[in-house]
Amino acid sequence: MADIDASAGAVAGEGTRVAGDPGNGSRIVPPDAPPAYHRLLERLGQVSDLRATTSLLHWDEEVNMPPGGAAARAEQKATLSRLAHQAFTAPEVGEWLDELAPWAAQLDPESDAAALLRVTRREYDRSRRVPPDLVAELARASSQGYQAWVEARAQRRFAPFAPALARLIELRRQMADALGYAEERYDALLEEHEPGMRTRQVRELFARLKAGLLPLVQAIAERQDRVRDDFLRGDFPEADQWALTLEALRAIGFDFRRGRQDRSIHPFTAGLSPGDVRLTTRVDPTVFGPALFSSLHEGGHGLYEQGLPTAWQRTPLADGASSAVHESQSRLWENVIGRSREFWIFFFPKVQARFPHQLAGVDAEAMYRAVNRSRPSLIRVDADEVTYNLHIMLRFELELALLDGDLPVDELPAAWREKTRAYLGLEPADDGEGVLQDIHWSWGGFGYFPSYALGNLIALQLWEAALRDEPALPEQIARGDLGGVLRWMRAHVHRHGARYEPLELVRRATGSELGEEAFLRYVRRKYGELYGL
Repeated sequence: MADIDASAGAVAGEGTRVAGDPGNGSRIVPPDAPPAYHRLLERLGQVSDLRATTSLLHWDEEVNMPPGGAAARAEQKATLSRLAHQAFTAPEVGEWLDELAPWAAQLDPESDAAALLRVTRREYDRSRRVPPDLVAELARASSQGYQAWVEARAQRRFAPFAPALARLIELRRQMADALGYAEERYDALLEEHEPGMRTRQVRELFARLKAGLLPLVQAIAERQDRVRDDFLRGDFPEADQWALTLEALRAIGFDFRRGRQDRSIHPFTAGLSPGDVRLTTRVDPTVFGPALFSSLHEGGHGLYEQGLPTAWQRTPLADGASSAVHESQSRLWENVIGRSREFWIFFFPKVQARFPHQLAGVDAEAMYRAVNRSRPSLIRVDADEVTYNLHIMLRFELELALLDGDLPVDELPAAWREKTRAYLGLEPADDGEGVLQDIHWSWGGFGYFPSYALGNLIALQLWEAALRDEPALPEQIARGDLGGVLRWMRAHVHRHGARYEPLELVRRATGSELGEEAFLRYVRRKYGELYGL
């Protein structure tokens, strides 16, 4: 676990500060709101509290909980999940929504109240299809799956995890069938993360993205001697790396008065409210980079959570538009900003001051080139910007096969190895660097992986739009002023919360439909310059 004093101490010090309460101007309760609206808000607050408490238990499970608490924690989370589901899907909630429909029809469609009723109705209708017992069993199986995954990772063997995974897949099939779908089963689970999107759209987008990426991957493979990164491996003490992650989070504007950072096996963010956002990272003392970029990634999620309107707390609007939009924020700060030449002009002196001997003879330009070296790797979270999306395509295809029953669970490690060879030209030495590397399947997170690649695409569309509005942003970053980037994201993404579905938010923020073009322009330009293509 992170030192509490270290996190608290990060409040003081320099860093990006964006003034203003993100809730300013928000009006969730109109003066003429009927009694049913107030009753609905009270119930939504109770449901939000239960869900936040479940998230807190999950955070504690990964950060603090002793292994002996696993069985009890599974039951605790199952109980809370069942209670939240029952409270949200109770008949009176539907009655209130029906009663409020005539009043809602008279509201400005862009008002907070209209948005709240629209989003609540969508979630209510969807949730009503799922039996409470299935919700509870999924929560229980999720905790059990996580513990089995931890054990299997320690052994670097898939077998201890296989039974738990098989159970989670069966439960997710039941969930998809309960929710219903017009085209294919995966749609029901994708909808949970990307409202309004369909599996066929993801397939088509990934096909175009793959066609654009593979020639670039091949061209870079032929010029590997153009970029060196050997100086990133060596003795990089954990305490110094940890201190740098805190400096980076302060620089991008993460508010430690409303958040903290700890350690976990797999980095994640728990947004309990805009005033309580928990980040985690992990540190490897033998290599510089993964901890810093993990913190920037989770920090991007954290900035989104801290930027949600405070007036929307304890309502369904106080959430990201989708998992992909959330990932757009993490990938933007990790890669588009954190791996930019301008960021390293500003941040390299801080790193060199911590590691003067390890980085002797290295300058900001060399560091910029090193942290952007592109080569196929086995580990998704360590993958560079060019090859990362190939990791997601691999997982997407395996998820579809597992969910449809075309791939038996016990054949998953072999299928993983085969696709890794096909996509990346590599083969994992064991299951630890193969099928067990990600946490998502351990909690039944099927339908989530596409959001990572979609988030990359959205990040670059947002960045192009931000540069059109604010051409001086790169120069500001080079001076260590990242406030302009955060202000733009606050205005065009964060303040909208879950008001709009993701495809609509992308249109409003960028003026164009979701596509791969901006991302491909970015990687071709950046890596073409790095590798002399």
